[in-house]
Amino acid sequence: MRATTLNLMKGSLPAATVARLPLYLRSLIEMDADRTTCSSDDLALLAGVNPAQVRKDLSYLAAPGVRGVGYNRSMLRNLLRRELGLTRCYRVAIVGAGNLGRALTVYPGFLESGFEIVALFDIDGMKVGDLVNSVLVSSMEDLEQTVRDQNVSIGIIATPAAAAQGVADRLVAAGVLSILNFAPAVLKVCGEAHVRRVDLSTELQILAYHLSVGDYVHSE
Repeated sequence: MRATTLNLMKGSLPAATVARLPLYLRSLIEMDADRTTCSSDDLALLAGVNPAQVRKDLSYLAAPGVRGVGYNRSMLRNLLRRELGLTRCYRVAIVGAGNLGRALTVYPGFLESGFEIVALFDIDGMKVGDLVNSVLVSSMEDLEQTVRDQNVSIGIIATPAAAAQGVADRLVAAGVLSILNFAPAVLKVCGEAHVRRVDLSTELQILAYHLSVGDYVHSE
C-alpha cells in the first residue's frame, strides 16, 4: 500500500507517532557520520522503542527501505524533517525572563533545530532592557506589537502559573497559534491553537512512583 493510505494526509498522523518522529530524527543525526544506511533495529535501539514500532511509524510516511539493507540515512533524515515542518526556521518568543526563560534563551539546540529566539518578555521593569544571548528583554506592554513585527509563530510561556492563561490569551490574540507551556497550569485556548505542556514536577512524580515500586526498567 502506498502513500494514499499510508500518509493519512499531513497533520493526521497518530499523535503517538508524531511524538516519536523527533526521536528518530535525533537518532539519525547522532549516528556516526560515515553511516549511509540504518535499519529499523538501529533506530529502535537509539530511540528506545521496538523495531516493529519503528517500521509501523515510518510506514505512515511511505519511507523507502530495502529489506536486509534498511533506510538511506540522508533520505530518511530529510523525509522526517519535511514531515515535522523543519524545512524552514521558526521565530520564537519567550514570555518570562526568570531563570527558566533565560536558560531557554541561551540554549543552542533551538537554533540548531530551526527555532530562533527573537523576543523575550517580562513584567519586571528591572529586567526590561537586559540582553540575554543578544535578545532584548521587552516589556509585556509591547508583546502584541513585537510579536507581529518579529513575525513570531511559536510562543513559550515560562511564567508563574497565575499569569500563564493571560499570557496565552494575548499570544493567541496576536496570532501565535503554537504554544509551549512550562507553567504548572492547564491552559484553555481556541480550537485553532495548539498547546504543549511541559510539567517538570509531574515528570519527577512519575519517576518517584517507579522508584517507590522498584520499577527500574527504562521506558519512554
